[in-house]
Amino acid sequence: MAKRFLLMVGTEKGAFLFRSDPGRRRWTVDGPHFKGQGVNHLFLDARDGETLYAGASTDWWGADVYRSRNLGKSWQRLSKELRFQEDAGLKIKRIWHIAPGPEDLPRTLFVGVDPAALFRTDDGGKTWQEIKGLNRHPTRDRWAPGFGGLILHTIYQHPTDRNQIYVAISAAGVFCTTDGGQSWTPCNRGTRADFLPEKYPEVGQCVHKLAFHPSRPHVLFQQNHCGVYRSDDAGDHWKDIGRGLPSRFGFPILVHPSEPETLYVIPEESDNFRVVPDGQPAVYRSRNGGRQWEALRRGLPPRRAYLNVLREAMAADAGDPAGIYFGTTAGQVFASRGEGTHWYLLADGLPRIYSVKCARI
Repeated sequence: MAKRFLLMVGTEKGAFLFRSDPGRRRWTVDGPHFKGQGVNHLFLDARDGETLYAGASTDWWGADVYRSRNLGKSWQRLSKELRFQEDAGLKIKRIWHIAPGPEDLPRTLFVGVDPAALFRTDDGGKTWQEIKGLNRHPTRDRWAPGFGGLILHTIYQHPTDRNQIYVAISAAGVFCTTDGGQSWTPCNRGTRADFLPEKYPEVGQCVHKLAFHPSRPHVLFQQNHCGVYRSDDAGDHWKDIGRGLPSRFGFPILVHPSEPETLYVIPEESDNFRVVPDGQPAVYRSRNGGRQWEALRRGLPPRRAYLNVLREAMAADAGDPAGIYFGTTAGQVFASRGEGTHWYLLADGLPRIYSVKCARI
């Protein structure tokens, strides 16, 4: 039986699950799940291909992690014991990112939260541990909140080395551990912080999103507040690859699922005017790792569409050719069955979109 696709969309007021036919031409949708809650992250765990995880938050009831073993028909709360220790003096405001652990540890999850911190469970969410080596890092007094808060929004588990983990924090930068979380090293050499007196500090950079391809785990990409960057040495050094883009500013960055040198970004006009340049939406693609960029706008609104796409709101599927998807703060989901060469409107009228992810089912 031909595989179908599941598109998982988290919004300001709940989550929606879109299911495709094998050709990705017809979609059905159910939801909202978590009515009235902000869903910053929602994904299908590739370790079993059946389990969904969601991070949902409200200003009144707090932040929770949920699991569904039946593709969203029912949900189980996993975060009863997810909290800072009392001596930290902190309280979780929002769940920003959930990441699976190693392939052979199916009950392990990592969670990134606001205020910026990393937690881990090894028993499927019954108990949680603070990763104190990061959460109480000696540079923490130099971390500062960005517009969305002080947030840990990206977690990257090395595909073959379980002791190597990367996280991205706004506004603190990229950090890496090679000993399973006991100690953490800032990995920000070469990335700018134009809003600080020191333009190339050890920490304090506002990284917006980190991306990689599992076939080349030492090659990292990031969309930063101050540019688009590439590292070829596992984050030790970064170089700017934003030449040819209309702006250095943007939020999402995506690596093609089967072409590790193909990247997608969505530039915005500036940090003061966070919409696509000139009101003309375009996804920019590089097929050579950031050396050249091309604008992909066929099928997108041609003018006066002042859209914004947030850091988690762009995704790809594993089709041939790959499908590319992004969601806007105006509640639209745009899709391409041809790797961005042509776009169509898949959904409209949704709440402000926080997260877009895709998986085969």
